[in-house]
Amino acid sequence: MTEPDTAPYGEWESPFPISLLTAGVVSLGEVRAIGGVRWWLEGRPDEEGRQVLVHRATDGSQTRLTPEGFNARTRVHEYGGAAYVVEGDLVIVSDFATGRLNRVEAPGELRPLTPERAWRFAELVVDRARNRLLAIREDHEPETIARHGEAENSLVAIDLDNGAVTVLASGADFFAAPRLSPDGRRLAWVEWSHPNLPWDGTELRLAEVAADGAVGVASTVAGSPRDWISQPRWSPEGVLHYVAEPNGWMNIHRLVDGRSEVVAELDAEFASPEWVFGLSGYDFLPDGSIVAVGRSGSRDRLYRLGPATGQVELVDVPFTEMSSLVVDDDRVVLRAASPTSPLAIVELDAATGATTALRQSMSTVFDPADISAPEPVAFPTTGDRTAFGLFYPPHNRLVRGPADELPPLMVTSHGGPTSSASAAFQVGIQLFTSRGYAVLDVDYGGSTGYGHEYRKRLDGEWGVVDLDDCVNGARWLTKRGRVDGERLAIRGGSASGYTTLCAVTFSDAFRAGTSYFGIGDLETFVTQTHKFESRYLDRLIGPYPERKDLYHDRSPLNFPERISCPVLILQGAEDRVVPPAQAEQIVDALWERHLPHAYLLFPGEDHGFRSAENIIRSFEAELSFYGQVFGFAPADAIEPIRVEFLEPDRRAEAEA
Repeated sequence: MTEPDTAPYGEWESPFPISLLTAGVVSLGEVRAIGGVRWWLEGRPDEEGRQVLVHRATDGSQTRLTPEGFNARTRVHEYGGAAYVVEGDLVIVSDFATGRLNRVEAPGELRPLTPERAWRFAELVVDRARNRLLAIREDHEPETIARHGEAENSLVAIDLDNGAVTVLASGADFFAAPRLSPDGRRLAWVEWSHPNLPWDGTELRLAEVAADGAVGVASTVAGSPRDWISQPRWSPEGVLHYVAEPNGWMNIHRLVDGRSEVVAELDAEFASPEWVFGLSGYDFLPDGSIVAVGRSGSRDRLYRLGPATGQVELVDVPFTEMSSLVVDDDRVVLRAASPTSPLAIVELDAATGATTALRQSMSTVFDPADISAPEPVAFPTTGDRTAFGLFYPPHNRLVRGPADELPPLMVTSHGGPTSSASAAFQVGIQLFTSRGYAVLDVDYGGSTGYGHEYRKRLDGEWGVVDLDDCVNGARWLTKRGRVDGERLAIRGGSASGYTTLCAVTFSDAFRAGTSYFGIGDLETFVTQTHKFESRYLDRLIGPYPERKDLYHDRSPLNFPERISCPVLILQGAEDRVVPPAQAEQIVDALWERHLPHAYLLFPGEDHGFRSAENIIRSFEAELSFYGQVFGFAPADAIEPIRVEFLEPDRRAEAEA
């Protein structure tokens, strides 16, 4: 073998071209499996990020069901999820543009079901005996908003013949997960109210359903405004199951004679926060056991629970990230990925453990030898506590860094801020590591996968705990001689974008920062954001306006003079979660003070970029930005961006 070339970190020629971010790439989600037939949604960057409903027949052939130009998404809670339902020959799908539900008559042929109203629907359930759908409706009619001051959510029934909508349950601020028992005589659902988000506390409600479809008086069978209940599901025998955390971990429970019984008690999380509808982390096998995804130690594992209480078997699979799990007879179908294999829809034989990939999210095949594998790390942080993350060292078989040089570090963190770092193959991370960057993906206090106590660390401390953990992770790696402490950068989107802006404002640890649609002004966010998150900061910061002082003190926009390094701001023009005004306020402040920065606004994008062109351009902008700030020339032929007020000598050095 030839010796690798030596080149400065950040200037390595990578085997991973930037086009891999979108070339042959699709997002995959909302898996369904019935009678050997499979369905899923594909988000396609080459179609401006639209989601397409795909049908896979028993012979393996795949058919696009929704027409060109149609986006199979829902905007309930703005984040959506559970945008379609299938049963037999019935296929109903939500139109992102109008909110209407449509019946798929044939591939590419749709017939509207619901009326032209300012309504959105999600979590569709077929009630065949009564010729109707059950669904969550979010009512955005002008008179509704005028009456309530916000959209109104309710549990409704929709007539499959004429689309007439009848309200079945209302009164709470939010509803989710309607689940009809196998005999059709009982209906369970989850509800909660402000200021909670689902993981703060929900109630599992249960009611009898009459033959004519009327829903009786509901009772709370589990949960409370302080207890998180997730993913209710009926077993084939009619036993109601759900995920709850009375002992500090989100474990699967069942309702037996009116009391809650844990299926198996494990130090693992069997649910994740419901930012979207329709999450599915467990299902029932024919022998009465449960196959379930549990998360701990920075990764997912697949378990088989039961059929006897407390019986636990770890299923040997090569995946570290799994979701959207459904069972069809003795087959388990799920989304799955590993550190060396991108996300795919995978079918697992429950008897033999054999797996088959049905659809890959990327058409490119990667050599594991080119991939930087994540190292789970635990490091000391503020208050004599421990925080966690995944560290990716720079890696390229053909290039190595100079012996007297340490790599720059890219610190990133997940959004939410309740999510977790992913150990799955992520092309974005490999694009950095293969060019000579190290990457630390931080699971700061507040992350899911470490139990209730760790997740609640962020209550009242957003902008403090997450910031401290990112800073302390970077400094810990510096002290261990893994990275160059003079070339630390931080990047993130949404909630992670807020952490990034806090880091460059309230800390001097970093030399560059990139914010994708990050929150700069908490007061603007809390007064302008959508209903689902309108009271989120009550727990993360404090009640508003009572703790207006905290909102002011933790808003980076209020302290632009303290920004310690150049900043790149990337923003979608149609973002309703973090409106462009947030980014523009920060940019205006940077301009006024002649602080180094660059700003790119992407027309047509909302909260998360979906267009192939914009995804690629935003990453190229990052490489150009870091090259100018750190003084190296990326090996890629990319169009440079202009970093305003950056010292001319640094820009010239990078462009040389």
